[in-house]
Amino acid sequence: MRAILRVSIILILLFNGVMAFEYKDVKKFSLKKDEFKQILVKYMGYKRLFKFRWTLYTNEGLVIHRSYDKDVAQNILYLNNRNQSFKLYLKSKGADYYEVPYFLVKFKEFDFKKNEAIFEIFLSDKRNQLEIRYLKNDNKTKTEDI
Repeated sequence: MRAILRVSIILILLFNGVMAFEYKDVKKFSLKKDEFKQILVKYMGYKRLFKFRWTLYTNEGLVIHRSYDKDVAQNILYLNNRNQSFKLYLKSKGADYYEVPYFLVKFKEFDFKKNEAIFEIFLSDKRNQLEIRYLKNDNKTKTEDI
């Protein structure tokens, strides 16, 4: 019985350690309403611009508008729900179907005093295929300008 318990504890600790290495980079930041966060993604001669902002916080839901390489989308994120985050694949799946780099953007909290949403961005890039640059919060930047 003790041997099973020891093995179980060791496996849990190993599994948690493996999960911690899934993300190459983690950034935490806050945004005010309609303030953009922009991230330049470079790989194999391509330049892609990921930008997003939030426009409304009501009923504990944060409305997010985002674009990546001219593809636009909208999400509603909640703090105490399964919908706390969204995943954005940064390359087409192609031959790397199981190792595609991605961002996981997570809504962490809302600061009512400052009227700011706090986020974390996790970068998964197991094969080091990408170069990432966090840009100034400026809604005028375009990929061609970089």
